[in-house]
Amino acid sequence: MAAKDNRRIDDLATLKAFGHPLRMKLYRALYISRTATASQLAEQVDEAVSLVSYHLRKLADHGLIEEAPRQGKDGRERWWQPASEGVSFRDEDFRDAPEAVATHAAIGRMSFEQRSELYRGYMDSQSAWAPEWRGASFSSEYLARLTAGELAALSQEMHKLIKRYEEAGRAAEETGGTEDRENVALHIYGFPFRQS
Repeated sequence: MAAKDNRRIDDLATLKAFGHPLRMKLYRALYISRTATASQLAEQVDEAVSLVSYHLRKLADHGLIEEAPRQGKDGRERWWQPASEGVSFRDEDFRDAPEAVATHAAIGRMSFEQRSELYRGYMDSQSAWAPEWRGASFSSEYLARLTAGELAALSQEMHKLIKRYEEAGRAAEETGGTEDRENVALHIYGFPFRQS
């Protein structure tokens, strides 16, 4: 992987390129697997390899993914990896024009819908998971009164905490510690609201 840092998408063209439903799913699948071919990803998202290859090239055109060192015996297969340690896009980078505001909002909603779909899938299959996984899973809502600065500080602390766990999990996998390890999604939102 080229960069250890999170890639901040701050231009409209890259945001639009990322903001395709299939590309978002492909990026998520590639982030989880760390490296994969178009064939492997096509199987995961249940799409044609040619379509997946096209969308992977579009992500690569915008520097969101990159070619990975070749693996396996078939030298014809192209391997991909994320170009950074995740991506983010922030409101402050898309306030300058109505099109930018609308695009940012639409892609934010699409991202939320995909996360909701992922959680609904877990809820639908919850009984199939082992008791220790059902017991470890959580869904919480906290309602606090904070300043904007406190909310920003809370966000940074949570990101550091999650990053620490993620890095420990990847380090354990690199040394062969994959026992009982599963992909885990953490969806955290912090936003202001007013009661009606």
